[in-house]
Order: sequence, then C-alpha cells, then structure tokens
Amino acid sequence: MPKIFEYLGIIIFFYSNEHEPIHVHAEKGEFQSKAEFIISNGKIIEIRIKENKGFKPLKGADLNNFKDFLSVYANEVVKKWIDYFVYHKNVDFERITNKVK
Repeated sequence: MPKIFEYLGIIIFFYSNEHEPIHVHAEKGEFQSKAEFIISNGKIIEIRIKENKGFKPLKGADLNNFKDFLSVYANEVVKKWIDYFVYHKNVDFERITNKVK
C-alpha cells in the first residue's frame, strides 16, 4: 500500500493491486474516500470523489481539504499512479503541512 502524500493529517495512498480508472484513496481516522481521475487526450477533465465501500466517507473540513489538495496536486497523483502501476517504479512520499488554498 504505497502512501504517496499526507496533507493536513489525511493520508493519500494506492492499494497495491489497483485497477483503472486511475484513482487514489484518502484516509483520516476511520473515514475514507477515493478520487477517480477522468482523463481525455492526456489531460484530467474531471475528478470524481466517491465513497469507498466498507468505509465511512470523509466529510466536512477533511473532505474539503481533500478536494483542495486534488485541485493543486491532481497531476502529481496521476504521475505517481502511472509510475507505480505502469512503470513499476517506487514513488516518493511527500508530507504537505501548509494549506494549498
């Protein structure tokens, strides 16, 4: 389970056996949501926040912080997904402690 980011206490990660569409999980405490990236012609055209089966979804400030994070770091998340699952590279973990917005 590669952890790729921590943002304001939210852990952003992939499961080791992921599938398409490209997506990332976000967890804080007992809450977890995921974000799916809809890509067309090499560009992210939409990010869909979804509930993750078996978990209570992120809510309130944590959900808003996750959305804010994605608005700034979406391309980096997709790059790490491709590096890890397509090119089988190790991906670096980054801790971001300042608000992005």
